[in-house]
Amino acid sequence: MTTMLRNTMLLSFCAAVSLTALSAARAAESDTTTPPVPTETTTTCTDGKIWSDEKKECIAPEDMKPATTGKEKPGEQKKSERRIDDRLYEAAREFAYAGQYRNAIRALNAAYDQEDPRILNYLGYNTRKLGNMQLGMSYYRRALQKDENYILARSYMGQALIEQGDIEGARVQLVEIRDRGGENTWAYRALLQSLGGERASY
Repeated sequence: MTTMLRNTMLLSFCAAVSLTALSAARAAESDTTTPPVPTETTTTCTDGKIWSDEKKECIAPEDMKPATTGKEKPGEQKKSERRIDDRLYEAAREFAYAGQYRNAIRALNAAYDQEDPRILNYLGYNTRKLGNMQLGMSYYRRALQKDENYILARSYMGQALIEQGDIEGARVQLVEIRDRGGENTWAYRALLQSLGGERASY
């Protein structure tokens, strides 16, 4: 075996290991196990407003975005937008756990990055909970187009497929979660439980 061939094989092996590790890391990042702790957003605020620790008052999700001066550096602007999207996402989770699905959607719609897989996945979840299964599924598909390793979207999609009677389709998503390093995650366990604990053998 030539040195060049050995080096090529070694590089291919390293790439495969890295890809597997990345999938597992993304799987772990996508896992959601702990319900959000209720805050003033759901205990004090009304009309879909979100509690602002800075202002010590309830504000509309759309007002979470600060007025821009035009002097912000691109990197700083991106970090600020990401922080706001994180807060809106957490508020949406809190609303959803409280059964306030319309308020959750309003918070998500106020996010800067409407192509963030987290935002798309949770739009799918809350839309589905409001009875619009077709639109909800379209959000799940968009989330997976953005990140095929986003196993939480696969878990939610699998549960939606079960609701539609597509058990085989749900099992396919269970296998996808497993094969992407997510077998020890909430996303896998939740879908497995919805399938009655029946593991797919393929």
